[in-house]
Amino acid sequence: MAENDLEELEADAAAREDGAEFDEDDRLKPEFVDSVRDALEEEDEARAYELVEPLHPADIADLLELLQPDERRALAAAISDLMTGEVISELNDYVREDMVEALPASVIAEIAEQLDTDDAVQLIEDLDEPDQKAILAEMDAEERAAIENALSYPEETAGRLMQRELVAVPENMTVGDLIDYLRDNDDMTTEFWEVFIVDHRHHPVGTCQLSWILRTPRHIPLIDVMKRDQTLIPVTMDQEEVALRFQRYALISAAVVDEDGRLVGQLTVDDIVHIIQEEAEEDVMLLSGAGDGDINEPLAEAYSARVRWLIANLGTAVVASAIIAMFGAAIEQLVALAVLMPIVASIGGNAGTQTMAVTVRAIAMNQLTRSNTGRIVWREMKVALMNGATVAVLIGLATTLIFTPQLGGVIAAAMVINIIVSGMAGVLVPVAFDRLDQDPAVASSVFVTMITDSMGFFAFLGLAVAVGLVG
Repeated sequence: MAENDLEELEADAAAREDGAEFDEDDRLKPEFVDSVRDALEEEDEARAYELVEPLHPADIADLLELLQPDERRALAAAISDLMTGEVISELNDYVREDMVEALPASVIAEIAEQLDTDDAVQLIEDLDEPDQKAILAEMDAEERAAIENALSYPEETAGRLMQRELVAVPENMTVGDLIDYLRDNDDMTTEFWEVFIVDHRHHPVGTCQLSWILRTPRHIPLIDVMKRDQTLIPVTMDQEEVALRFQRYALISAAVVDEDGRLVGQLTVDDIVHIIQEEAEEDVMLLSGAGDGDINEPLAEAYSARVRWLIANLGTAVVASAIIAMFGAAIEQLVALAVLMPIVASIGGNAGTQTMAVTVRAIAMNQLTRSNTGRIVWREMKVALMNGATVAVLIGLATTLIFTPQLGGVIAAAMVINIIVSGMAGVLVPVAFDRLDQDPAVASSVFVTMITDSMGFFAFLGLAVAVGLVG
């Protein structure tokens, strides 16, 4: 390990032992976050720098995610020389986009050049084309060419994700030749687990692990010690299939080849861990209809992603109401209320499930802590109000046309109330379980469903009685 890396780890360990910044769960303390905020409000950049400087890059990224957008920009300006590629690569996608847009193109280009190609691509791939061009224009020609080549591949493919930094040598080398080559070339990547052996066409023919190289006499040819069986990844393979291959064959790294079979990059297990995480989160969020499920997602995008599913659920709830309507003659005076009650409860339950899924994910990812719980509750309240208003207008108009305007107003008001309560329950119940050291993913759904159903029936029937629809 390099001397400066060791010093960085020792400093990080000392800071954690001191306990000024971190709680018992290794999260940034609310008091520490507030002290950084106070320094920013007082425009005391020196104090903000002094507080943040001891932190590890990953912890600086966590701190930025806990702050409001304007606070993030102020902190980034105060600690500009600490905003390294390591910090940027650790940021949440939405926060990273916000930070990238706030920084000059020359600064982003400098950060991108510090990163491996795959991380640099991730940094700029979601930016608008003019912003991408401005950043690429500031970069070294070789780095720019590598990133432009990566961006030419479809998203979520091996070509977009692969690292160009690797070690490849011809098959006619001996172990001694390889060792000398590794020692004499200062420009090559310094982090790798295996060496790829290629033929004259640059096709991979085998791999040598570093442990084999270190334990083999210098005079032995590489072709005698290399592993010939390889799992080659086509450059156009979807990332989910790539992850399955790594899992199936217990790979640490794998060569990526183009259409002609030439070695063009590699994928390593740390890249695959991120892919597996992304795919698992995507599946869960799709099941709940909560969009990306990220607490840093812009409000408009969060609203748009969730309200579509709530409107779809409105249609399925009407089916249940139609079945109840078949028994309307027996219900007599309360027939209209009995027909509409399941709609209020069902939509509220789905809204609660959406918020709960986002909250549970945020807790699991350490994005929701004591430092930002209040802000997240308020954010979810605003999303709930927007969703409630949209669905209330639709169901209110439909009820007015089928029954009466008075009943339409009652169900619209009850819908808004229940969705707001569902949003609060979806955040507060998982947070309460987390504070009690219980698994919020396992236990929250039962209580959230109970709250949303109960409030849906109570709000609807209570309002109906209050306005005189029934005696």
